[in-house]
Amino acid sequence: MAEKNLHKGHRQRLRELYLKEGIDNFNDHQALELLLFYAIPQRDTNPLSHKLLDEFGSLSAVFDAPVSQLKRVGLTENTIALLKLIPDFSRLYNMDRSDYNKKRVEISRLCEYFRPKFIGRTNEVMYLLLLDGKYKEVYCGIISKGSSNTTDVPISKILEYSVMYNADYIVIAHNHPDGIALPSKADLKTTKMIFDALRLMNKRLIDHIIVCEDDEVSLAQSTIYGRGIFFSDKNDGKK
Repeated sequence: MAEKNLHKGHRQRLRELYLKEGIDNFNDHQALELLLFYAIPQRDTNPLSHKLLDEFGSLSAVFDAPVSQLKRVGLTENTIALLKLIPDFSRLYNMDRSDYNKKRVEISRLCEYFRPKFIGRTNEVMYLLLLDGKYKEVYCGIISKGSSNTTDVPISKILEYSVMYNADYIVIAHNHPDGIALPSKADLKTTKMIFDALRLMNKRLIDHIIVCEDDEVSLAQSTIYGRGIFFSDKNDGKK
């Protein structure tokens, strides 16, 4: 009975504290406990928040955990859906409010343009950005999805979309969710193949961005990785 009285009104107090002071003064288990209120209405969610953090190691790891692992620890589909919505909505929110999500793209800030698009992604995906001659966006979307460590690059699709949208400049970007933001040999080879294929069509690949957590690499801005692709005598930067 004492324990029941202790928790009486706890949810309301926690909600009121959040609405008054925000999330900054909450520790991770309190923040997760508050979130779980909205999937588990009739149970104390404090023990579950501790259990999830102990199991996965951090708040972000809970949100990024595969559905199969979340089921394994006993969560319902309703609770899992709520947890998986957090990184997805974070990505949508950042993409929507970003200053770089505008029609005219600043080429020097392509890393910042793409960064929000990879928030919370645990598998590799590749984005294709198409620009007209004035660097205005005519298309941006995912053209390939892969596993946690590989993405098949559909070169023919890149060429097809470039013609379909009458693009002059092309940018590709993909993530390394389980690695570091450095290009593999396959990344460099594929980039060169795309560059050369587009050049034959009088179109130009202007960058390939690789994203990993809080780090990004621009191959076009790298004199190490971009050499032989963007900086060779043959590829002098002219269309």
